[in-house]
Amino acid sequence: MADSSFDIVSKVDRQEVDNALNQAAKEISQRYDFKGVDASIAWSGEKIEMRANSEERVKAVLDIFQGKLVKRGISLKSLDAGEPQASGKEYKLSATVQEGISQDNAKKVAKIIRDEGPKGVKAQVQGDELRVTSKSRDHLQEVIALLKGKDFDFALQFVNYR
Repeated sequence: MADSSFDIVSKVDRQEVDNALNQAAKEISQRYDFKGVDASIAWSGEKIEMRANSEERVKAVLDIFQGKLVKRGISLKSLDAGEPQASGKEYKLSATVQEGISQDNAKKVAKIIRDEGPKGVKAQVQGDELRVTSKSRDHLQEVIALLKGKDFDFALQFVNYR
């Protein structure tokens, strides 16, 4: 019988992020507490740029954006927001959307699977994802449950379960 497998990835639906950004921009333009503070959020290349006239306001813009991401089912672990920086009369905050599992993080996950997972389960790093194989589908289910119970500083999704 062939081995069963699944892939562990860290991907984000760009369209959902874009939709969340557009919703946040619309809310910022309409909310009373943002009138006259020149608050905005927009794409700047691959980064998301937030601007406002005070540090508290730019953090509030980030908070609104994070709320929209959560409503759209995107993990906040995939959003890497920096600290607000003064730029002339306004404050800027840049955030990036993290995708893919770094080599170090993939090795950490593989080590957890090796050490704490059931016997006979293999984990291989393949680029920015991890393939987990086993003869038993039950063992794969145990690995998924094990990893869901752990708290990583990056988002994980389990795909291609066969």
